[in-house]
Amino acid sequence: MKKLLLPSIVVLALAACATEQAVEAPPVEDAPPKTSTTIPTITTPSRTSPIDPLDRAGNSVYFDYDSYVIRSEARPLIDAHAKRLAQEPGRKVTVQGNADERGSREYNLALGQKRAEAVRRALRLLGARDAQIEAVSLGEEHPACTEASESCYAQNRRGDFVYLGR
Repeated sequence: MKKLLLPSIVVLALAACATEQAVEAPPVEDAPPKTSTTIPTITTPSRTSPIDPLDRAGNSVYFDYDSYVIRSEARPLIDAHAKRLAQEPGRKVTVQGNADERGSREYNLALGQKRAEAVRRALRLLGARDAQIEAVSLGEEHPACTEASESCYAQNRRGDFVYLGR
């Protein structure tokens, strides 16, 4: 009995002494103090504005493979361009239709033209004048990407807005 009593006392003593220890969070590097920053106001672009978001490269309408149907995600971009053209009757834009390298040269020129015409029709329906818009095809001749991959092909299936003069 003495043999069991001593280990039991030791176990009880250790159990009684045990307490939960708080787990400390790992040390965090000192972060720079937060300062209040002023958010710049965004103004509507004008003819005298040095940076006009609609003139920047990347204003493209993208199309699905072998299609000239405008995707719904392109609607805000087309709306913005149509609004600008309606408000500025002297402005002119060329819509350049492009295709990826798959297909014959003639086919890609025709598909690029159909894409440019689809964007042109959408602009006209939203208030731009016919005389302000020219639709041309570049076919596969001006790729945005030259790799032979689906993501690259998708970048080349597009209609680009190119504004003429000021």
